[in-house]
This record gives sequence, C-alpha cells and structure tokens, in this order.
Amino acid sequence: MNIMLFHSAYGLTPAVRDAADRLRAAGHEVWTPDLFEGRTFDSVEEGMAYQQSVGTEELLKRAVLAVAPYSGRGLVYSGFSLGGSIAQTLALGDAEARGLLLLQGTSDIAPNAHVDELPVQLHVAEPDPFETDDWLSAWYLQLRRAGADVEVYRYPGAGHLYMDRDLPDHDAEAAEATWRVALGFLDSLWPGAYTGL
Repeated sequence: MNIMLFHSAYGLTPAVRDAADRLRAAGHEVWTPDLFEGRTFDSVEEGMAYQQSVGTEELLKRAVLAVAPYSGRGLVYSGFSLGGSIAQTLALGDAEARGLLLLQGTSDIAPNAHVDELPVQLHVAEPDPFETDDWLSAWYLQLRRAGADVEVYRYPGAGHLYMDRDLPDHDAEAAEATWRVALGFLDSLWPGAYTGL
C-alpha cells in the first residue's frame, strides 16, 4: 500500500522514521511529511505550543501540499496522535483513500462527512487523557454514520504515545500487539480487497 504517515506533536522524531521503516519492511511505500519544518520537541507541551503558534489551518495546508503529489495513488492515511487527527481529516476528504490507520489520535468529524465503507482502524490507550471514553464513543458512532467501517483497539494501562520507545509512555507489549493487528489491517487493503471505490 501507499501510506502517508504523519508525526505527533513531538515532530518527525526517530520513532516515526522507525515506524515508517517497519512499514516499508512489510512491503509498503511510505511517506513521512514533516509538518513542523525540521523542528522536534522534548515534551508534548512544547510541541503543542508550536502547533498552536502555527495554527491548525496552516498545518493542514502543509499536509495537503505534502499529500498532493501522491493522492491519485489511493493512499492509506495514518498518523500518531496529532498526526492521526490530520490523517483523519485528509482521508475523509479524499474520495480515493483506501484506508485510515489511526495511532493514538482522532479528530472532529464534519456533520456532512461521507465515505463509502472506508476501512478505519484505531489503536488507543485505555484510559487515554487525550482520547476519553465519551469522546471515543461519540467519534465511533459519527464515523459509522458517515459510512466508515470502523475497528477500535484499546490497550489497558498503556501511555498515550505507547508506541514511541523514546518516551515514558512506551509500552513494548502494547506496541507489538498494535503492530501485529495494524499490519494485518494493511495487508487486507491490497488492491481488490476494498471495494468501496
């Protein structure tokens, strides 16, 4: 698959590059846009402050420009935390999207959003301060109403960014479980597997 993988509020860190390499080793083509233009941060607070200083519209503009040369290929959108929210926004606006793999991040869903059985898989900690139970329940129902085929996987006791080995959130067991399920999900999206186009 052709995968567009967006980074978290920490920026395009080695952990994101490692994740991209793991996807490539599984046979996928992967791009990792740098929405922070070379900046990385040591704390989520610093990253969120930069995100707010740039603004959501500018970050989405950067994401759209990064995706534009490849969108005709039928992309799977993916991302970590902040990157997941960006991936979701772009996937719901791309009629040629082949899938959406969300890693610890979701976003608001426009009331008029509509997709044709778009495969969506979310992996998130339980509990997660950024993805609360009430929020996820509403998100799930809204995305289903929009026409998506949604799976949610929860990881009790893991930290928010549990797949990043360089952060205190890291949970090796949860990360490996996520990779097993996510790689199976991506394998199911090979051409011919998704008939929603």
